[in-house]
Amino acid sequence: MNAQPIFDAKAPVRHDWTLEEIQALFAMPLLDLVHRAQMVHRQYHDQTVQLASLLSIKTGGCAEDCHYCPQSAHFSKATGLAKETQLDVDYVLSRAKMAKEAGATRFCMGAAWRSVRDGAEFDAVLDMVRGVRAMNMEACVTLGMLKPHQAKRLAEAGLTSYNHNLDTSPEFYGEIITTRTYEDRLETLNLVRAEGIGICCGGIIGMGEKEMDRASLIRELSKMNPHPDSVPINALVAVRGTPLEGRPPVDAFDMVRMIAVARITMPKSRVRLSAGRSEMSAEGQAMCFMAGANSIFYGEKLLTTDNNDAAADRDLIEKLGLRAEEIEERSAHFDLDNTEEVGTGA
Repeated sequence: MNAQPIFDAKAPVRHDWTLEEIQALFAMPLLDLVHRAQMVHRQYHDQTVQLASLLSIKTGGCAEDCHYCPQSAHFSKATGLAKETQLDVDYVLSRAKMAKEAGATRFCMGAAWRSVRDGAEFDAVLDMVRGVRAMNMEACVTLGMLKPHQAKRLAEAGLTSYNHNLDTSPEFYGEIITTRTYEDRLETLNLVRAEGIGICCGGIIGMGEKEMDRASLIRELSKMNPHPDSVPINALVAVRGTPLEGRPPVDAFDMVRMIAVARITMPKSRVRLSAGRSEMSAEGQAMCFMAGANSIFYGEKLLTTDNNDAAADRDLIEKLGLRAEEIEERSAHFDLDNTEEVGTGA
């Protein structure tokens, strides 16, 4: 397979990438691929990096059997992660305020639920969303599967984006999760999009998938119209007690390649360098930024796993000549991400 040539015209936003085209991108020499991704990145983005803060608002006890996740009730005896009660609204908003003061423009809240149930806990989440939006921050939640009326309530509360990752390719998905289908995930994303809420959707590499599976995941994401407003690229954190314990660490160059292909196929999306970043060197992270990453999770925790030191993150951003996105830039960027020109060609 021959990769299509780099060209000078502005890269169009496409939703018709074929698996063969995406595989050809993965097959490019790494430096050529990064160069092409950087060209596309500069056509649609400035040199800012969005800092997104993530908080687990309800930890453990999830009924899903996602093999990478220590929050699954299926593996709780092995992981030792106990089910916790949901955090109260005032505490969550105090953490959001701290995140904003530290420079974050997006506050993400995760609850270990298989699906949303109506009642006091969901009502509290809606209050959290309203509170975060009142701070002029982006508000993102990940709550599992939704029903139409729940998506509508989230939209009415002002939710900016809903995170619901595809995780991997349709072909490999059954090796990682058996309690929810790929179609279930796509249905939830469609419900969210129907209410005008942005989509945060990406995947995880390092779970034993083949390169074809990574290309297939990118194809599924790039078919979405519009593309996800943010695409988190995660490297597996092989947590002790989960079925994926003992998987080898993800090579940093694999992360670079995945980010570059995501950037080329989804030019306007934020591509977020997500889980597993704490295992990467500063140089590896720098290559990810060169490949088109323009968002990171910022703060000491990613739900239940460790994240990078915030001061080190700011130091790296400064050394690279990048800068953290500010609140007033956030709104303009999000509006841009939801205005797409659909085209064909490379």
